[in-house]
Amino acid sequence: MNFLKKFFVSLNLFLFFSVCLHAQSFTVSGYITDGKNGETMISASVYDSGTKKGAVSNSFGFYSLTLPKGNVNMVYSYVGYGAQLRAFNLTKDTVINIKMGETNELKEVTVIGNLKELGVKGSQMSAIDIPIAQIKSVPSLFGETDVIKALQLLPGVKAGTEGAAGMYVRGGGPDQNLMLFDGVPVYNPNHAFGFFSVFNADAVKNVTLYKGSFPARFGGRLSSVVDIYSKDGDNKKFHGNVSIGLIPIVYIK
Repeated sequence: MNFLKKFFVSLNLFLFFSVCLHAQSFTVSGYITDGKNGETMISASVYDSGTKKGAVSNSFGFYSLTLPKGNVNMVYSYVGYGAQLRAFNLTKDTVINIKMGETNELKEVTVIGNLKELGVKGSQMSAIDIPIAQIKSVPSLFGETDVIKALQLLPGVKAGTEGAAGMYVRGGGPDQNLMLFDGVPVYNPNHAFGFFSVFNADAVKNVTLYKGSFPARFGGRLSSVVDIYSKDGDNKKFHGNVSIGLIPIVYIK
């Protein structure tokens, strides 16, 4: 009987001290927001350096951390923001709202990449991009650099008649080629009885030859597409160049 009496007394004392110890713990809670625009901050870190306990804010920026009574050192942190320290004596449930300030802000970084659509690493098949510098390096007849004659030297392209500006691509005829100058079709691209093309190399910026698998924006063509773009010109200075040969050419921009 005495044993049971001592047992119940010990149990009551244990429960009493447990309740007392539990009563000595308090909750620190609040909202963590951006100090500049008031936006709630999700998954911001809350940490007590004394008890090594921590928590993170929820999707509403709310946090809650239960700590024992006494001195606490609360550290609030978030990626890209300066950490904030709150040291105080915890004697009751406390609400602390934190407004985070940005720190170590980096300057804007712009990454520019050029998608290579043509060539061996591109997705567009049977297409060749010819720089105008390469076209001007080709020996010219009568001193006039001809875009079409430069294209005749490429694989899969041949000239039907020697010296003529006609172009035969993979067995097709000259009338089966689509000539575009700044997106506008050119139906008769020859002059001087077919010996020269109408494209002035000094006014051309870029030439792209599609020998097959033409993009849908060009429509249907049987043989090839020659897409030529002219230079934009200079709206600040007036200048030009003159090439001298049997056929003089003056280009002003």
